[in-house]
Amino acid sequence: MEWKNIYRGMIMGASDVIPGVSGGTIAVVLGIYDQLIESINGFFSREWKKHLGFLLPLGAGIVASILLLSHVIEWLFEHYPGPTKFFFLGLIIGVLPYLFHKAEAKRTFKLQHIVLLLIGAAIVASMVFFQTGESEPMTEFSFQSYLFLFFSGMIASSAMILPGISGSFILLIIGVYSTIISAVSDLRLDVIAVVGVGILIGIVLMSKIIHFFLENFTTGTYAVVIGLVIGSIVVIFPGVPAGGAIILSVVTFALGLGLAYLLGKVEYKA
Repeated sequence: MEWKNIYRGMIMGASDVIPGVSGGTIAVVLGIYDQLIESINGFFSREWKKHLGFLLPLGAGIVASILLLSHVIEWLFEHYPGPTKFFFLGLIIGVLPYLFHKAEAKRTFKLQHIVLLLIGAAIVASMVFFQTGESEPMTEFSFQSYLFLFFSGMIASSAMILPGISGSFILLIIGVYSTIISAVSDLRLDVIAVVGVGILIGIVLMSKIIHFFLENFTTGTYAVVIGLVIGSIVVIFPGVPAGGAIILSVVTFALGLGLAYLLGKVEYKA
């Protein structure tokens, strides 16, 4: 068992609660994105026990973080949205040099890879123009609403595993974010189960697609992934802070950069 994946999972789980911050991006930040995709696919092979040792503590950390920290993250996002987002900005910007190094961009990137990077960045950055269709949490549930929640979880998780695209943000656009967060807070097991199954199916399907491209088009896939991460900077950026929030935002941004540096030293050993 890779027990240090518990803390990795907790960071990913905390980020997944925040619309605009991608769990896939945090997996890249932590240096485990390739292994995450490989383990999800390998779980259905003969070597499932080895991959279970990677996924189980990671999943436990994600679930624990969502259950234990969802209120804290929601509170920070509600009362200090700017400084909270600047922390994640520092985290993401700070890890980009390590990501370029891991991709060996100076040696492998050609013109077509730079184009792919720009396309990936533009796709994610364009999400900042989306209008959310968020509504009040659902209070009555029918077969149709459960089916809608199932497919919402499936679509969001497919996005969630892609760096730069926030599953929570997709739920916000669809209009079920508040319903799912409310269900987690109130432990509505029926809603959690339906959405959870949709999330699992979406993650498995999308991971197979990503695994195929990583295996067959490694450099191009890295270029797109880096582009998606860069594009997320535009989505997360909350604007120039005003008044006293400037100092706090600078501090949280510096904390994010510092944490990214430490994670780079620990996680990116290549």
